[in-house]
Amino acid sequence: MKQSFVIIGLGRFGGSICRTLIESGQEVLAIDSNEERVNEYMNIATHTVVANAQDEMTLRSLGIRNFDHVIVAIGEDIQASILVTLMAKELGVPHVTAKAQNDYHARVLEKIGADRVVHPERDMGIRIAHNLLSKNIMDFLELSEDYSLAEVRVVHPKFFNRSLLELNFRQKFRLTVVAIRRKDQIIVSPEAKEQVLEDDCLIVVGATEDVSLLDEKMNQ
Repeated sequence: MKQSFVIIGLGRFGGSICRTLIESGQEVLAIDSNEERVNEYMNIATHTVVANAQDEMTLRSLGIRNFDHVIVAIGEDIQASILVTLMAKELGVPHVTAKAQNDYHARVLEKIGADRVVHPERDMGIRIAHNLLSKNIMDFLELSEDYSLAEVRVVHPKFFNRSLLELNFRQKFRLTVVAIRRKDQIIVSPEAKEQVLEDDCLIVVGATEDVSLLDEKMNQ
C-alpha cells in the first residue's frame, strides 16, 4: 500500500531512508535547510524543498499534516529535533518517527509525543559488537532492554537434519523461531515439521540472555 512520507533532514540517516522509501514506491517529500543537500535529492525524492523546518508556518504551508508519516532525521541539533517533533505532533501528523542522539534526547522526544524514537548509531554499534563477538550471530536487533531478535547460523551437528519440533526451541531455549534463512530463501513462520539444515540461519526472538545461550550451544 502506497504511503506518503515527509523526511526532515537529509544527512546520511535521512538520505538513506529517502532512497529506500522511493525504491519501494512510496511518496516522499524531502526537506532540508541546506540547498546542496536538497539539490542532491531533487531527482530522487518525489518532492524536495529548501526550508527551515523550525518555522511552524513553513510546516503548515507544506501541508505536513496531510502526510501519513513524518521522519525527523535532524542530525546534531537536538533543540531543533525536539522543536520540529513537537510541532509535527501539534499540527496533527498521524505518525512521527524521530532520531535520537542519546538516551536523554530520546526521553524528551517520547514525552513530547514522538510515536517512535530510533537510535541509529547506538543500534548499529550494538549489532556490530554482537557480530564481532560471535561468528554465529549474523544480525542482531535489540527490541527492548531485555528482548532481542537475532539471526543465528546453525553450525553444530546436533542441530542438523532435525525438525523444529524435535529441537523444541521454546522449551529448551525459551526462544521462538520466526523464520529460517536458507541461502537465498526465507521460510517465514516455519512449521514444526520443518527440518533445520547445516548453515541455515535461524531468526529467533526472545530474551537477550537466551539468545546468548543459543549462541553458546552452537559453539559447544
